[in-house]
Amino acid sequence: MSVALLTTYLAPYRVPLYERLAAEHAVEVLCFGGGTRYVPPWFADLDAQVAAAPFPARRIHGVTGAISAARNYDALIAPFAGGAILPAAYAAARLNRRPFVLWASVWAQPRSWGHLVALPAVRHIYRRADAVVTYGEHVRRFVASLRGRGNDVFVAPQAVEPELFGRPVGEEETASFRRHHELGHGPLALYVGRLVPEKGVALLLEAWRGLGAEASLVLVGDGPLGDAARAAAPFGVRWLGPLPREQLAVAYASAAFALLPSIPTARFREPWGLVCNEAMLQGRSVIASDTVGAVAGGLVRHEETGLVVSAGDAAALGRAIARLLGDEHLRLRLGEAAREAAGAYTYDAMAEAFGAALAVAGVH
Repeated sequence: MSVALLTTYLAPYRVPLYERLAAEHAVEVLCFGGGTRYVPPWFADLDAQVAAAPFPARRIHGVTGAISAARNYDALIAPFAGGAILPAAYAAARLNRRPFVLWASVWAQPRSWGHLVALPAVRHIYRRADAVVTYGEHVRRFVASLRGRGNDVFVAPQAVEPELFGRPVGEEETASFRRHHELGHGPLALYVGRLVPEKGVALLLEAWRGLGAEASLVLVGDGPLGDAARAAAPFGVRWLGPLPREQLAVAYASAAFALLPSIPTARFREPWGLVCNEAMLQGRSVIASDTVGAVAGGLVRHEETGLVVSAGDAAALGRAIARLLGDEHLRLRLGEAAREAAGAYTYDAMAEAFGAALAVAGVH
């Protein structure tokens, strides 16, 4: 049977999963773009991504493409993304009597007006999808509560490339990274991601300014809060802009720990936070807020693989940063446990969950 998987863009961290799904379940990836709110400009060349894909992939045009997929494929997998794409794909699958698998990332109901208007239709899809694949145990619990059962809800643990982020990084590489970016010799606290309010960047800058630490806060990424990051330079904040993906392992290895202080909004609650996996594979612990999916899903565990703080609490975030900066033994202990924990989040496990969901949905 041929299976269509709908998605927005071909993110590099999804390529190994799609390769496995293509080989094991005859999946073709159909990309519809959109979602530019969460996509940096340098990532938006969808045609180039499709052309470079090492698995069957093509571009489709919005709702009409999703409807056509339900006619031309034996089964559909669709994400909780893309506005009208999800209900269109679901309705077309039902009309054409095709199995439908939902790929769910949301673990708390968004509160924007648009989401509230769409809520009855979305809940119907959650309840009536033939099977559901989720980002983690936190999403599985949310979906199971809506469906009234969990036996057909499967966890595909979020993964990144271990050969990229878990590779050994030597002292020469980290020293070169520091020299190139003029980062000095003191400890580095690292944030990687979009510089937007919902990621807690403004909160992080506030917490850092209150520390007066003999260390540097390094921000990697781009976004509307770049000017705020630049203005914080007198407080030991360095904004590097976006880095090539292959350089991120060196950035993590150069840092003492990583940070993801995301805060919830009416539209957004951090579904996972793959930067946690990236840092942890390099043996770096993470300070994250309790509304980060990687915390709720069990990867970042307080006092075990990182430190967890209440979302929006700048004082608590500052205390956690100061604690890790001042305790090398704690950093090493958490970092080693973090590396081991992240190693269990694999693409093989992701593909296995998709296979189980397709089997339950009647795809053989």
